Amino acid sequence: MVGRASALLSSRRVVGFVALLAALSVYYAVHQSLWDASLWWDIAFLAFVLIPAVFGLVWLALPFWRSPPLQLLVAAGAFVALAVVLQAAGARTPANFAKLAAMSAVGWLFLQFFEEASWVVLVALIIPWVDAYSVWRGPTHRIVTQHEEVFTLLAFAFPVPGENGAAKLGLPDLMFFALFLATAARFRLRVAWTWVCLTASIGTTMALATWTDVGGLPALPLLSLGFLLPNADLLWRLVREPRPTEHVPS
Repeated sequence: MVGRASALLSSRRVVGFVALLAALSVYYAVHQSLWDASLWWDIAFLAFVLIPAVFGLVWLALPFWRSPPLQLLVAAGAFVALAVVLQAAGARTPANFAKLAAMSAVGWLFLQFFEEASWVVLVALIIPWVDAYSVWRGPTHRIVTQHEEVFTLLAFAFPVPGENGAAKLGLPDLMFFALFLATAARFRLRVAWTWVCLTASIGTTMALATWTDVGGLPALPLLSLGFLLPNADLLWRLVREPRPTEHVPS
């Protein structure tokens, strides 16, 4: 019965993944022909519908974090190559999702080299400061302000309904989303709440960037909080009393 239930769960994830990917593909194909709402209705749609739908793919594919490192490395390389080819061919939507797959594989690959949850906590505490500096004064700022076409290549697009424009999220943000979510799964944290908070953090950052009327805000500060806050008590226990982690295939 246990094996059958596990197989059923796997098949449900596959069906859900295919159905969600198909729905997103349709939206990306026809979004310019949809309703044309006000700015804040567009922000609400992106935050409460499109962003959760996109990262629902990562949730459904989450069991793949257990894959051996070599398989994740090969998958990441293959999806990067696919994204480059598709982008060059003008197939922007498939390239978009190839980027998501590549960065998810990279995030899960990195996780397998973290022996304790405290390592991820340390990363979550440090990386927001690095990201903030990069966005406001560092390389990301220069790319966004001087080489916008490069940022477009190195970002995931969330198209706005009824318009040609899109909100964009940097590829490192996709990687850390996958890393934090898989960390919750590996160390038996609150996976569902982690996904909810991570997803909400991206929508919140987008809304704050719109409200403050700035060119863009770093996503990793709130993304890190989206990982730390729902798991704070469990992470504190793990940091204070490290326990053996689940075996990761080699």
